[in-house]
Amino acid sequence: MDENKIYTKKGDKGETSLLGGTRVSKNHPRVEAYGTVDELNSYVGLIHSLTANKRTKEVLLIVQERLFVAESILASENKEVLTRIPKIVAADIELLEQEIDDMNEHLPELKYFLLPCGHYIVSLCHIARCICRRAERITIELLTKYPFDDIIIKYLNRLSDYFFVLARFEGLENNATEIPWIAK
Repeated sequence: MDENKIYTKKGDKGETSLLGGTRVSKNHPRVEAYGTVDELNSYVGLIHSLTANKRTKEVLLIVQERLFVAESILASENKEVLTRIPKIVAADIELLEQEIDDMNEHLPELKYFLLPCGHYIVSLCHIARCICRRAERITIELLTKYPFDDIIIKYLNRLSDYFFVLARFEGLENNATEIPWIAK
């Protein structure tokens, strides 16, 4: 087989390999979890490409690296492989919290729920927030069947908060009007 080809044909019957080599169905809960985190990571890349804010670009690259770590952890049930994978640590969550606090200093008080619109990048941040919440739910379900360090859930939870505040901050940066949802 040509080593430069991207396709292997090994998944043509609906199976894939976890890190460590275990073959599983492509609808295995681990594949669903790391696949959803991968989807999120792609949206983070899109937001990174569109933001003009230098600090946001820096943080989003860190987030992308941390999401790859999360994907790797979710993709492995092999304890030996897990020892070679970097970890998500409390400092990763603290970075998100600090960024949330820093952005919030510039934002008006939130008095209403907001419609996820107003500017292209604002909407993308909300899409990332929703995918992050889905990744969190799927990861919580995975944890009930396959134990692993639950710091990934804490990270995803804080990350979804980060995307909400980032949406508001990007709106401010792009002179977008926040549109409140008022129950009628």
